Amino acid sequence: MENQHETTQGAGSADAKADIYDDDGVIRASFLAHIGAAIADRDTITLKREVGGLHQSELGDLLEALMPEQRHALVGLLGKDFDFSALTEVDEAIRLDIVDNLPNDQIAEAVQELDSDDAVYILEDLDQEDQDEILAKLPFTERVRLRRSLDYPEESAGRRMQTEFVAVPPFWTVGQTIDYMREDQDLPDSFTQIFVIDPTFKLLGAVDLDQILRTKRAVKIGDIMHETRHAIPATMDQEEAAREFEQYDLLSAAVVDENERLVGVLTIDDVVDVIQQEAEEDLLRMGGVGDEELSDTVFATSRSRAPWLLVNLATAFVSATVISQFGATIEQMVALAALMPIVASLGGNAGTQTMTVTVRALATKDLDIYNAGRVIRREVMVGFLNGILIAAVIGAIAAAWFQNVDLGYVIAAAMVVNMLAAALAGILIPLLLDRAGADPAIASSVFTTMITDVIGFLAFLSLASWWLHLG
Repeated sequence: MENQHETTQGAGSADAKADIYDDDGVIRASFLAHIGAAIADRDTITLKREVGGLHQSELGDLLEALMPEQRHALVGLLGKDFDFSALTEVDEAIRLDIVDNLPNDQIAEAVQELDSDDAVYILEDLDQEDQDEILAKLPFTERVRLRRSLDYPEESAGRRMQTEFVAVPPFWTVGQTIDYMREDQDLPDSFTQIFVIDPTFKLLGAVDLDQILRTKRAVKIGDIMHETRHAIPATMDQEEAAREFEQYDLLSAAVVDENERLVGVLTIDDVVDVIQQEAEEDLLRMGGVGDEELSDTVFATSRSRAPWLLVNLATAFVSATVISQFGATIEQMVALAALMPIVASLGGNAGTQTMTVTVRALATKDLDIYNAGRVIRREVMVGFLNGILIAAVIGAIAAAWFQNVDLGYVIAAAMVVNMLAAALAGILIPLLLDRAGADPAIASSVFTTMITDVIGFLAFLSLASWWLHLG
């Protein structure tokens, strides 16, 4: 997760980036070997010089490239110079592996130096017992802030928000506000808005920093504030919050509780991470691999993939049952067995194309009840046109291959039917799953493939059986 930390490394970070990555954006083998040798020699001076100046994302890449025992040694050798914000840049399995090997006292000390959103990102995956022990070691105010964020649902705006923000009453003047920002030591490192609140912390409005700079000191904040646009409920799903940022081109947004009280701020850097995370999740789910990461163990990876493979096995038996009903037809013409996979494969690919577009449109709210009919008609026409094209090609090939023109007509007709079925399945299944409250990204692929296989085999073998019967 990117945050709003300033790049304190300055030019050193840019130089490091140029040195540690090759032209493909991968950490250079020479740099990795250099760091590995320093770890083996327990050369803390070299490590602090070479690693201490890396940006958190660069350090995250380095941690992912190292072997587990090297990671543990590196964190231990760097000690207080290890930037814990780098843990927000690595896979969950690596983050937990590192944190589990550190004493809670060290984690508590490091958490105090992080922005609240990064601290929550690290703490939320820990066991409840470890969370409680770490939080108990923090100052009261910080402990309350982090506990409040952790009490919000997972993947909600409350989990992703920063609890560091600037808020002032409406009766303050611009001069008082500027003096406050100059003198207070606990302000966020970076911010673009000042929020206006009443004595109960209820959100009244906001003032942009550029407006502060253009206004005379004697003017009251209440006179120049604007209503806070698109305040985000803390319980809102992070994907919905990201959509608010996308739709209204927001750089930051206030986060409020159920009583409209200001509890935090969501910033564009956090939202970019949310968008990337949600896109990755959708892609993985469409492949039936859940939340799998490259750093997961063999057992965890197997457990993640097995359920949908079993579902696929069940749907495959449905297709096999259809084929078994036409055993006599297949025995009369062996060519059918050679051509069946082509019909099913092309139908499956066409269905996947439509399904992918549909699932993405549902995720971005571009597809709804108002335009569903038009989109369905479009996909049916696309399926029909592509079916005609593919049917002409495969019909000609089959006729020439097996020296049988009638067989070419049969497979061509079956292909048109299956391409139409693929188009309908690819759009209707995600729509129905979404309407039923299920995640269309998870189950659409399995059921779409099953339908195109069944329809493809049924159409081809039925037409072939009818043709043989006429013959």
